[in-house]
Amino acid sequence: MGGLGPGIGGGEYLVIAIVALLVVGPERLPLLLRKLGKMVAKARGMANEFRSSFDEMARQSELDELRKEVEALRTGQGMHALGADAEAAFRDIRDDLNKPLDPPMLSAPDEWPDSPPVMAPIETPPAAVKPTPKAKPARKTPARAKAAAKPAASVKAADGKRTPVRARKVEL
Repeated sequence: MGGLGPGIGGGEYLVIAIVALLVVGPERLPLLLRKLGKMVAKARGMANEFRSSFDEMARQSELDELRKEVEALRTGQGMHALGADAEAAFRDIRDDLNKPLDPPMLSAPDEWPDSPPVMAPIETPPAAVKPTPKAKPARKTPARAKAAAKPAASVKAADGKRTPVRARKVEL
């Protein structure tokens, strides 16, 4: 499809250009094309302005309708009675929601909180618990006796003097 409308192709544009060249002449043809371009641009601008103003009016009318609906809801004018069927359905739903979840027990339960339990709790007899053996004092082995008999270690300080370090006894 061409730019000027449906059904006008490249051949038709060529015929129109040759006729315009013969009628207007080669010296005035650029001026005519410039004026024609300005008129087309002006027509497009007017069409776009008309379309945008029409869209704005449509949006404004929709907004006015919405404002009227909101105002009617605020004042309560748009509310209509739902009828007896709807009220009965809402009442049934409300009753179902307010019912207790567990049905009431018609017979007495087998076990009451102050009655003895049905099954006795499992307890371990006190004789079954074994006493833990007491730890025996550690005997010194010959290697430990040698380590205890060694002289105290010393640490060399920065000034060259040796300072003795006390050894701690460790019992295992």
